[in-house]
Amino acid sequence: MSGGPELMTHHSYEEPGGYDDDVQPETDGKPVLTPEQRKKRRWKIIRRVAYGFVGLFMVLPAIAFVITYFLVDVPSPTEVAQNQSQAVTYLFADGSPMGKDVPRGGNRVLLTPEQIPDVMKHAAIATEDDSFETNSGFDVGGLLRAVFNQATGGTGGGSTISQQYIKKATDNDAPTLTRKWTELAKSFKMNQTYEKKDIITAYLNIIYFGRGAYGVGAASQAFFHKEAKDLSFSEAALLAGLIQQPGRSENDKVAHDRWNTALDRMVKNNYITAADRQAAQFPTPIPLEDSKQQAGAPPAFVVQQVKDELAAHDIPEDRYYSGGFQVQTTIDPKAQQAAEQAATDAMKGQVDDQLLNALVAVDPKTGGVLAYYGGKPIVQVNGQDQAGRDWADTPQNPGSSMKPFDLTAFLKMGKGLDAKFDGSNNRTFDGRVVRNAGPGSSCSQQCTVAEAMERSANTVFYDMVLNQTHQEPVKDAAREAGVKTKNDDGGQSIISTKDNNISLGGGETQITPLDMASAYATFAANGEQRGRHFVLKVTNGQNEVAYEAPTDAKSAFDSDSDKSRQIAGNVTEALKPVIGFSKLKCPAGHECAGKTGTQQHTKVAGEPAWAANANSQTWMVGYTPSVSVAAWVGGDGNKPLHGKNNSPIYGSTIAGPMWQKFLSLYLTGKPGEKFDKVERIGGEVPPPSSDVATTTDVTPTNENPEDGDQGDNNVDGDHNGDGDNQSSSKESTPKHTKGSSTPKDTPSKTDDPEN
Repeated sequence: MSGGPELMTHHSYEEPGGYDDDVQPETDGKPVLTPEQRKKRRWKIIRRVAYGFVGLFMVLPAIAFVITYFLVDVPSPTEVAQNQSQAVTYLFADGSPMGKDVPRGGNRVLLTPEQIPDVMKHAAIATEDDSFETNSGFDVGGLLRAVFNQATGGTGGGSTISQQYIKKATDNDAPTLTRKWTELAKSFKMNQTYEKKDIITAYLNIIYFGRGAYGVGAASQAFFHKEAKDLSFSEAALLAGLIQQPGRSENDKVAHDRWNTALDRMVKNNYITAADRQAAQFPTPIPLEDSKQQAGAPPAFVVQQVKDELAAHDIPEDRYYSGGFQVQTTIDPKAQQAAEQAATDAMKGQVDDQLLNALVAVDPKTGGVLAYYGGKPIVQVNGQDQAGRDWADTPQNPGSSMKPFDLTAFLKMGKGLDAKFDGSNNRTFDGRVVRNAGPGSSCSQQCTVAEAMERSANTVFYDMVLNQTHQEPVKDAAREAGVKTKNDDGGQSIISTKDNNISLGGGETQITPLDMASAYATFAANGEQRGRHFVLKVTNGQNEVAYEAPTDAKSAFDSDSDKSRQIAGNVTEALKPVIGFSKLKCPAGHECAGKTGTQQHTKVAGEPAWAANANSQTWMVGYTPSVSVAAWVGGDGNKPLHGKNNSPIYGSTIAGPMWQKFLSLYLTGKPGEKFDKVERIGGEVPPPSSDVATTTDVTPTNENPEDGDQGDNNVDGDHNGDGDNQSSSKESTPKHTKGSSTPKDTPSKTDDPEN
């Protein structure tokens, strides 16, 4: 038995074929391959995988591409132009017609290759597709870059001019593989069907440049008032640069940046010389004439607000004129007429040609803008028509109309209208003196917050924010109410917390009339904030709803809706007496509440003596339960404004009556209304600590003490008015101690709102 295993082992070595270096023994019935055999088998597998890969990723796609090629058609520029040149129909909130917004390029003529200069073609090629002359409709390198950017979170696509043409021609920008595949096939077919000069011409005939201009023929007129054939290389560079950001054509920085980019790429592609680039001057476009109020057109500033709103909801300007859209706005025809009449009447008899005004009305129950007047859409500058600025959406110092946000922050702390502060005049804070506007705006050393709001006592609210709420909660309260800031909400307003000027609406704090009307609407709506909007609904050419405004509301000042309601109700309770104190009146049968505001002008060298007491911005912002209205009368920046005999103007002299007249016109015939009653928040608090002195005749050079709101509505201003944010003509610079909220610059003022 012991020899058995040896015999078996011996037989395994003696099997036919023997055992040598070339043949391996079987394992589990399978022969063991030699290294050479394994290598051959490995390459056989690789070849099969490669064949499969080629078949799957090259042959089949190629076959599919050929099939797609024969199935698709390339849209003609004529067909595309017809679709792009559609007017947008505007309706009032009640469905009645408002007017039509007709695109500037609506009556354009498609240009031939000979009518478009080479400099324009070269500028577009260099900026959008520098391989245009050699690619077959798509750029493999560009596609790979686009894929890489998508995978790494970068920006930038790989579309050629041919692909961009197809995308615009089909109005299909869906981020799907099917769309991209079809686009590639159409782009390739276009390059097999047409010459390059015809492709670039087709592209330049339909692409959007901004200002409502589709096609270079319309764009050359819209921007430079000349024929396309007369464009210089510098003008062509600007137009080509704007192709990527047409909706920002009026942004000076964007326009300059895109112009520089286009010129640099033209040099790189040898279309212009370095010397040409060095000598190039920015071609300033002609004034924006799109804002010209045409017969039968909707208000220009309303149109721009609608465009901006739709752009934020996936209907950018290049789609705006191509969808056959009908826009039902929130604008109430009676309210709009009342706003225009009140604003126009307010300027009658005024002697200062620097006075500007704006009025916005918002529905607290919906957030919809009921009326919008931003000033004259066309103004005369050196005898020439120019597009006017929308003053309803231009930020200005709010003055005392900021105080309700101070109060809101205070109420959120659980403190209330019966809390007491020292409301006397000329109080010193950290070496800085703050005074009230006049005897009527001062209060006792045991002044309640309610009385301080009625009198607009600066010293109380400055103290309140500096020592109790602090600045950031005031900013939060304003934003919670509906103010949209540049840095946080994509709006226009600025709320600065770097010093205590915020408490009196001065310094760098600047808010638009649109934001003020929206924010006060939240008080009127019992603490429920609704996003302000101009659009109710948009339908396309097929009568399908393309966009509809949301109607949801949120609790503004506290997560508890009852608490938010109580806070808003207390603000309203504090603002109701201000109306009578400012010698304004609520419409018959309607309760109302509100606040005036004034920003003092800072006198500069060369101005007359009366400018030392002049004001530069004035406000009246107030509401009933059904409408919130912001009325602004001011100047373009720090301008000394005056009434008759060079008397100063205040919030209660022009803006106040304008506000009052609008409400009277709009609410006539509507049922009377009263505010809801809420419980008073908080109780009394101890008087301020003794670290605050109350004597000095020194006025701060950088504070803007506030309004007494005791104006008699006399345009001549023979009274203390509501001179909020007023400082003495005998100013001296206070000493600043460590921790002072005082900035180092001159008195708070409003510079150019765009700066």
